[in-house]
Parts: sequence; C-alpha cells; structure tokens
Amino acid sequence: MQFQLEMVTRETIVIRLYGELDHHAVEQIREKISTAIFQGAVSTIIWNLEGLSFMDSSGVGLVLGRMRELETVAGRTILLNPSATMRKVFQFSGLGKWMMEATEEEAINHVRGIVNG
Repeated sequence: MQFQLEMVTRETIVIRLYGELDHHAVEQIREKISTAIFQGAVSTIIWNLEGLSFMDSSGVGLVLGRMRELETVAGRTILLNPSATMRKVFQFSGLGKWMMEATEEEAINHVRGIVNG
C-alpha cells in the first residue's frame, strides 16, 4: 500500500491511494490525515482512488471517520474515480453521493465552485 497526501489549497487535501488498502495500512494513513485536519484549515478531502485495486471494510471506516472529523468544520469529501467494485461498496455504505468521475483538477474546481463552460 502506498499513499500520498498533498495540500492543493489551504483548505483542500488530495489523498492518492495505490495498491490494496486493508486494516494494516489504515492506521498509518488515518494518523496523517487526522493530523492534517486538526492542524489547519482543511475543510475538503479528495480521495483519489484511481490507483487503488482493493479496499476492505477498514478502508470504508477510514473514509467515514475522516468525514466525521470534517463535520466539525462543515467539510466536504469527494471519492474520486473508484473502481466498479468500490462503487458498489460505496453505494451500499451510503457514500454514493460523494463519488465523482473526473480529473483531480476538475474535482478541485468543483470544490471551489468553478464551473467550466
């Protein structure tokens, strides 16, 4: 499991996940993301799932937990480009409305309210 956390704006972080996300990888990732949320003005997390081949229930818990942390700042979450299997998991988990098929740039612009005609 590999991941990258990038602050793309003062309020927005992009988390890129690669490989398989299971309970062994979740703790390390959870700590870094939570620290970023609590240390600053982060109000949006964009989870780029394009490189993720597997996610178990602990991965869903990771996303849900960070969503709860963001609730305190009226934050937003985007689940970007999940695989077909992960789309089903997110739909069944009640996370379907946070999914988006787009580039990172399009997702960032969406968060900022920028609409390209």
